[in-house]
Amino acid sequence: MNRKKILGSHVKRMLSGVSDHGRNHLTEVETDLLQTNLLLEEAIEKLSRNFMSIHEAVSAQDATIRLLLDGGMPSPEERAKLEAMSEQVSTYVNAAITSMQFQDMTSQLIDRTLKRVTGLREFLATLGTYGAEMEADSDNDTIVDLLGKVSMALAIQSLELRSVLRKAVSQKHLESGDIELF
Repeated sequence: MNRKKILGSHVKRMLSGVSDHGRNHLTEVETDLLQTNLLLEEAIEKLSRNFMSIHEAVSAQDATIRLLLDGGMPSPEERAKLEAMSEQVSTYVNAAITSMQFQDMTSQLIDRTLKRVTGLREFLATLGTYGAEMEADSDNDTIVDLLGKVSMALAIQSLELRSVLRKAVSQKHLESGDIELF
């Protein structure tokens, strides 16, 4: 193989690697952001629904509380309603707290997304650093050597980044008992 083909082969391999690395990380960033958005939408909807239910249950208790404050005695039906509403409020509060677990999951997704973006920025900075070292009039052997160093540095960075990025958040919905954070 002549020098021109060797040089072309190194350039092609390096550019393909950079493209694949960037595309893979940006796809993962997109996936994490979409999952974060879905979790936030679902959590906000559930929180709103549970807080409105708490408000309705507390409002329904007002009439009985006023009766008691005025010195009256609630009927057996009103007593049963009051006790049932107390249990309902507790259920709604527990559901709201469960919905707030989204903060931990979204925090993990955002942290992983930031690591990917930082890793991609460092990856591109490495390319820039090596690119600045290349002289426009470099001979083929120097260019092939530099491309080999760039490819090796980028491969090491890619492996280091992959080792830090584990798929820790597999939660898709906020249903109780469906949380797999670790």
